[in-house]
Amino acid sequence: MIKINVIVNNKNWFNFIKKPNDYLDDKIRRLNLKEKKFKRNQIFCTLLLSGNKEIRYLNKKFRKKNTATDILSFPFQTKKDLKIKLKSERDIYLGDIIINLNKIKFKKKQKDFKKGFDRLWVHGLAHLFGYDHKKEADFKKMQMIEKKYLNSLNV
Repeated sequence: MIKINVIVNNKNWFNFIKKPNDYLDDKIRRLNLKEKKFKRNQIFCTLLLSGNKEIRYLNKKFRKKNTATDILSFPFQTKKDLKIKLKSERDIYLGDIIINLNKIKFKKKQKDFKKGFDRLWVHGLAHLFGYDHKKEADFKKMQMIEKKYLNSLNV
């Protein structure tokens, strides 16, 4: 089962999602019900809900890019290592996701905001599972995984 530890570092998040922990717990519960491969393990990650200033700092520090971005993902291990751990270990820490409130598209309506947010954290989760989008073939695989996860959430 997947579990996301949520840290809110920008209070403006509460204007869009009143209880981020509860919101994500519900979404993750749905994903866990659909994804059978997660049942053997306790899979953890951290989601930091931030704003422009913090994500810009992290992007500069770790990626040497002095810009605010919509999302950062920091996988704890490679896809190959994760595959081995999923077979041999019960508790697995995937890594960290940081999402920038100011870069979520569709902020005009609460429902649209949540869809944009769901797309971002699912994108980050796919990165933590070892998917990337550097090559076209990898991009297509990652898109399929994201679509599968989003369908599980009833988005």
